[in-house]
Amino acid sequence: MAATSGSQGNGSAAPEAASLTPISLPNAGLTQFTLDEELAAYREMLLIRRFEEKAGQMYGMGLIGGFCHLYIGQEAVIVGMTRAIKPGDQTITGYRDHAHMLACGIPPKAVMAELTGRAHGISKGKGGSMHMFSREHRFYGGHGIVGAQVPLGTGLAFANRYNGNGNISFTYFGDGAANQGQVYESFNMAELWKLPVVYVIENNRYAMGTSVKRASAMTDFSKRGLSFNIPGEQVDGMDVRAVAAAATQAAQWCRDGNGPIILEMLTYRYRGHSMSDPAKYRTKEEVQKMRTESDPIEQVRERLLNTHQASEASLKDIDAEVRALIGEAADFATHDSEPDPAELYTDVWK
Repeated sequence: MAATSGSQGNGSAAPEAASLTPISLPNAGLTQFTLDEELAAYREMLLIRRFEEKAGQMYGMGLIGGFCHLYIGQEAVIVGMTRAIKPGDQTITGYRDHAHMLACGIPPKAVMAELTGRAHGISKGKGGSMHMFSREHRFYGGHGIVGAQVPLGTGLAFANRYNGNGNISFTYFGDGAANQGQVYESFNMAELWKLPVVYVIENNRYAMGTSVKRASAMTDFSKRGLSFNIPGEQVDGMDVRAVAAAATQAAQWCRDGNGPIILEMLTYRYRGHSMSDPAKYRTKEEVQKMRTESDPIEQVRERLLNTHQASEASLKDIDAEVRALIGEAADFATHDSEPDPAELYTDVWK
């Protein structure tokens, strides 16, 4: 016979279940940027946008092979998050990774050359679009397997805690990857061992071609860690100031030894899932509405113009500078040498 509630089969009192008290954080609000910070955010987001536009063009010309996933529309997430990064912190993400590498300080030439499989690409032409890596820049990939970066990012956080170095693992994944089982195994270990990891869920509303509402029973991804007592917050991922504020608060939570935290970035990708995706699962009107009302770059541009902190001419100069930089990167990537065949055998465990 099963034991009755409140007792065990041998008649002794059952131990009380540990109470689960979800921790909630106050909304971080907005970080008020100085003029220099606004201009820096504008330039960084514009650099990512122009890089991805050029990558899309080069893919269409057959200069980039394999898969290619563009970040256009989501620029505020990674640019805002980098405001909280300190030397020694790590970044790891999935296959939509070009922007994360640029935000980590990897030169556009090295990223573009990797896309074209050239010798001076950041991974010597062997990583391509989805599998770039740079230990020097504390960027640990670029991972093609959906959700695979989450346990790896958790492992980075474990190493940080073990070594007591005070560093944080910033682990990015999408709304589709959030339904993977390995994500929740990682959550459990991260909270159990109080690992310093910020889980950033980039909810761009569509997992490949499937709307979040069609594939997820719980569409508030900030609550996905509640059963593990991991706090979370939903953030306007189209406003770089909101992202920066949440990133700063989340990083401090980890640095104070409180364990993991989840930030759900409500963002949107303008292009298809990859270059081969015509994105017929949504209307042109939906995309245009997001572009018109929420574009992360236009928000900064309008603030700068409306407050008379910058002129149209000065912002055009920034755009021209960025376009020239991306043009140089594309030219370098198309004229760089092919990797030596001997590179097939380097960096390989035998």
